[in-house]
Amino acid sequence: MADNIYTEYHKDSLETRLNDARETPLFYKVFALAGAGMILDAADVYMAGAINSTLIQDKFASISQGSFFLSSGFLGLFIGSILAGYIGDFYGRKLSYHFNLLLFGIFTLLSAFAPNMTILIALRFFAAIGLGAEIVTGYAVVNEFAPIKRRGHWSGMTAIVANTGAPITLLIASFMIPRFGWRSMFMTMGVLALILWLARRHFPESPRWLLSKGRTQEANQIIEKLTVNGLYEKDELKDADEPVSHISFAKGLFIAIVAVSATLLCQYTFTSWVPTLLLKQGINIVDSISFSAIMMIGAPIGASIGALLIDRTGRKKLILTAFIATAVLGIAYAYERSTSGILINGFLLTMTLYILVASVVSIYTNELFETSHRFRGAGIANGTSKLLNVLMPTFVAVMITQVSPSFIYYAIAGLAVIAAIIIGLFGPETDQKAIK
Repeated sequence: MADNIYTEYHKDSLETRLNDARETPLFYKVFALAGAGMILDAADVYMAGAINSTLIQDKFASISQGSFFLSSGFLGLFIGSILAGYIGDFYGRKLSYHFNLLLFGIFTLLSAFAPNMTILIALRFFAAIGLGAEIVTGYAVVNEFAPIKRRGHWSGMTAIVANTGAPITLLIASFMIPRFGWRSMFMTMGVLALILWLARRHFPESPRWLLSKGRTQEANQIIEKLTVNGLYEKDELKDADEPVSHISFAKGLFIAIVAVSATLLCQYTFTSWVPTLLLKQGINIVDSISFSAIMMIGAPIGASIGALLIDRTGRKKLILTAFIATAVLGIAYAYERSTSGILINGFLLTMTLYILVASVVSIYTNELFETSHRFRGAGIANGTSKLLNVLMPTFVAVMITQVSPSFIYYAIAGLAVIAAIIIGLFGPETDQKAIK
């Protein structure tokens, strides 16, 4: 009995030290490796789009085969997100985090040598299963290693780093594809993924996961390295001693699915379809692409704002404000007709959507779950959003051709309002609270 009491006391003591730890070289290593993986995750989506258009243009693929190529990627991301959750919770974060890049790197590299579209689609599917784990593991790992004082900041910073993947990839693709062909992009991404996989060979296991499994000695060895720079003072940690409002896994999963799905559906729909929607508003193709590029500047700015504010305002206040702003801006955008209005409103809407990406996907979702099932919760929530995004293009196409493009913005506003209501009524505040 006394041994059990001592063990629990020792575990609580280790958790307190982990919660209060200042940033150390080991933490910065974890952040850098996680950020690099998130860049690959964001880069892959844009790479697939650039390659797909080239495949069709070069007659290597028909339009329908190109559609299957993209859909196979989303399906793989869905399966990968779910698998990562279960592997990470039952067998450790390190295994899930290490295995996914190996899978992605090998199958992406093999894609460079695909002799036909059937094989390329199959390879794309398996590569995406590996990459599907990245968004789940990357954000969750940073969340579990970061000190409470700066957890929101560092999780938000991960979102900022991840969003640099899009412009970097588009620049690389615009240089490499015309000169070396689409296969060069698969080779580049595959090699980079395998290099990062090698760099992660000595990635530490999450001490929170080790503590949840009763492996206190192993956890202690890692926590020692995470506390070499000392601890934050108690008066620096706002409400740090207050536990998170306990909610069941089912309730947390419901909130996470609604929040993540609303965020990513709104973000994906607007950023992916805005050139087409601008054309429907009478803007020529050159200007529509230019307008889209200007609006996308709001992405890193929005992610930066989210990272800056999340620890100051509290999670719920920022998320609810951003969802309401998304609804208002979405409705307003449907009625914009002037060039300046379209640009300004589109920029603000993009910025607001990426505030949500930085706060909901990278931070709030992971804080809704206890360590024992955090990866599963985040994996199911992200996987559900990926599956819904497979269906969204069909809905958008019907709205554009059969109804009115304005309904796209009404749908974005509706999703944002629903998410705000659900989080406002049922979502707990997790700002700088201890996570178990």
